[in-house]
Amino acid sequence: MAVPIAAFVQMVDRLPDVGHAESANYTAFKVHDKTFGYMWPATETVGLKQTIAEQLALVAERPAVFEIQFTAGQFGWVVVHLAGIEVDELAELTFEAWRLTAPEALVEAHGHRLPL
Repeated sequence: MAVPIAAFVQMVDRLPDVGHAESANYTAFKVHDKTFGYMWPATETVGLKQTIAEQLALVAERPAVFEIQFTAGQFGWVVVHLAGIEVDELAELTFEAWRLTAPEALVEAHGHRLPL
């Protein structure tokens, strides 16, 4: 268990049309200028866009690994503690965050298979 920061970045970089926006404390990950994830190296956590139902289910199931970050519209962002998650589960959550954010045509072209 535990996913290194570098492995998460590699995972994100395999997704189509993804860009990074660096700041002093975190990195934002975007697809077509819309954010789907964040990474905080100092705390070894990432934030991922999910549906509100998924956000609530993850936090209820494993509060030591997941926490509510915020909600915006129909989406619930979840903080993931990298020390407590398997790479396969993180890949699925990251892919879903990308799918929820990417333009419809991009999802139709690439969103049916996990590119990891």
